[in-house]
Amino acid sequence: MGTQLVWNERYNIGVEIIDREHKKLFSILNKLFDFGRQEEKSQWVCQEAVKYFKEHAIQHFADEESYMASIHYEGLKTHRHIHKNFRERTLPALEKELERTDYAAESVSHFLSVCAGWLIGHTLIEDRAIVSGEKIKHWENLLPDEEQAVMGQTVASLLYNMFQVDSRLLSDCYGGEKFGEGIYYRLIASSKEKKRWEFFLIFEEKFIAGTIGSVMNIKSEAVKAMLMQAAGYVARQFVERIKRCFPSLQQFEMKEEQILTYEQFQMVYEKQSPQFSMLFDTGKGYFAYCMTSSDLIESENGAGAIAENAMEEVRKHVKQDKEEPAETKAKRRLLIVDDSDFMLRTMQDLFGSDYEVTTARSGMSAIRDMERSRPDLILLDYEMPVCNGKQVLEMIRSDREFNDTPVIFLTNKVDKESVKKALALRPEGYLSKSLTPDAIKKEVDHFFARKKW
Repeated sequence: MGTQLVWNERYNIGVEIIDREHKKLFSILNKLFDFGRQEEKSQWVCQEAVKYFKEHAIQHFADEESYMASIHYEGLKTHRHIHKNFRERTLPALEKELERTDYAAESVSHFLSVCAGWLIGHTLIEDRAIVSGEKIKHWENLLPDEEQAVMGQTVASLLYNMFQVDSRLLSDCYGGEKFGEGIYYRLIASSKEKKRWEFFLIFEEKFIAGTIGSVMNIKSEAVKAMLMQAAGYVARQFVERIKRCFPSLQQFEMKEEQILTYEQFQMVYEKQSPQFSMLFDTGKGYFAYCMTSSDLIESENGAGAIAENAMEEVRKHVKQDKEEPAETKAKRRLLIVDDSDFMLRTMQDLFGSDYEVTTARSGMSAIRDMERSRPDLILLDYEMPVCNGKQVLEMIRSDREFNDTPVIFLTNKVDKESVKKALALRPEGYLSKSLTPDAIKKEVDHFFARKKW
């Protein structure tokens, strides 16, 4: 997700005590993101930030419920259930993931994605209903806790049997939040009595890649499409096994199957009133399972995965779904290394619109980042504590895989001796921090133009 959560005035519902606390929760999540990018103290500060967010959220829920009780709001029971689910299931599960991974960057990102998505969705839907007076229809058909527990255990068991993963239930009120790059399947089944069940299965891409993808061992441009096709087959098998576990579903036959973009999924799902809506952490990625029931038969635009030319339809869908990200991928990747937060933010603002920018606050963090994704150019601070720019470049040049990575030094030292030492390490350039931002940007643009990249 992005580097910051941007507060939008449309999140205000017009109740001061609630709006003020929503804005505060956004602020805490932003601080957590910043803390997660720190080095040596990252685990400790993240622990404190998570604790603070949890305590603040719990108090906010109590205050919000008190306000709803004071105005005799009819949706109080639904709110309490959603709050309780997030407080007692989602947050503890996310905390365990953070602890299990020692607050790894990916786990912090997951924490932010789920919490921010939940907070935005809850604010715009359930909380806005407090002042609009509208009944929260989306959750009015959720089945009782006992039936939720049985379905949750069934899904967890199927995930283990089909993927050999031990999953944990994060939420039984999954509201359609985006928790990462996903594959969205919608399957529609109907009975002779014109009753209909809809099944939504959402696979995080890394879950599919880490399970099905690990045994396919394919490397080509068609991998994404083939993984989606495989995910579709798995989704059908998953629903068929669900039907076998519940006799009341066995009379329903599969009639339609669609692959949706996230935007299509949002549009369809917000109109639903699910009986089950569950989010799981499989340990290899997230998985959501939702079921809805209705009498109406209607079709939404999606890729028809049942068609004879299913693979071609999937490829078209992949192209459509990835049009905007493809532009992002075409951007050159800059890794900016500096121990100054101010400098990192300045460089992020300067290059963010034209380049894919990642940042690191130390030399060791930069090396780890390179191992995850190779940059096209590194802007490297020459003066850093512990491991300075010269030492970082020496490590890069000694690594066979990365020794030809272009590096431009950014420094306050422009004396002849410093320049001589730096040039001996074969950097692409040597820029003074005293230059204007526009001048630095121009030099980087010129570098890529010269390389014809």
